Amino acid sequence: MRISEILNSHRPVFSVEFFPAKTEQGRLGLLETARELAKFDLDFVSVTYGAGGSTREGTVDITRALKEEVGLEVVAHLSCVGESREGLAETLDRLRALEVDNIFALRGDPPRGETTFVQPEGGFGSAAELTAFIRSEYDFAIGGACFPEVHPEAPDLDTDLDYLKTKVEAGAEFLITQLFFDNRVYFDFVEAARAKGIEVPIIAGIIPVTGFAHTRRICELCNSSIPPELESAMLAAEGDPEAEFNLGVAYAAQQSAELLAAGAPGIHFYALNKAPATRAVLGALRAARPWRGHRPDRIAPTVG
Repeated sequence: MRISEILNSHRPVFSVEFFPAKTEQGRLGLLETARELAKFDLDFVSVTYGAGGSTREGTVDITRALKEEVGLEVVAHLSCVGESREGLAETLDRLRALEVDNIFALRGDPPRGETTFVQPEGGFGSAAELTAFIRSEYDFAIGGACFPEVHPEAPDLDTDLDYLKTKVEAGAEFLITQLFFDNRVYFDFVEAARAKGIEVPIIAGIIPVTGFAHTRRICELCNSSIPPELESAMLAAEGDPEAEFNLGVAYAAQQSAELLAAGAPGIHFYALNKAPATRAVLGALRAARPWRGHRPDRIAPTVG
């Protein structure tokens, strides 16, 4: 089922991002995590993509397994990095043969050890170009990434939003944000996007902190900030794993509840292929249903 159809059929939606495991043990663990989280009526899951070789193969393999073995709706990531037009078309053809309905189109980060993106020979230079190609040749529903705290390569929010609008105009039907911890950042971003004429649903990307040091490294890589209050609370845990986990779950549950109560169309969890924290947050949200009674507004328009 197309994500655009899911978003038009009900709100909010709940989804989880997975990444292909490098070992068979990791693959089995990922599928077990997916089965655990599927019990909470996930609307879809996404599978990240790496350029070339076994990582690309892993995306297709895990996408197939999640769809056919676990029974989940899957959004397969697709990246421009290191890929020619023909190579991307081959992957898209394979995904279409698996009856996958949804693609998440990304430019992709530079390979490890490199600081700038280089357009591959015969490939695409941006997510907007990739989105336009998919839209012209295929009938997938297409999603795109957005950055409430501004893409690291953009000089300012206004410029970043101008580019984001080109992705939507090229065919992106829904957006998922980079992870963030301050809800005001999301609300301000959505308001600015609407002012730019970006009307597609913007799903909030949330990561439950299960280990503060690891999460801080992730934030440094993706230029996401950690509010001082959250950092202070984590530091007060003095490295105790259980205390950090419990605090992370509580914070993510409260953060998600506030977003949903305000009309966010859904929450996309960066679960890092592990079930416990996301399972706890999902369970709390399903039980409390904080979205009941919210007044529809421009945070969550319908999909065209």
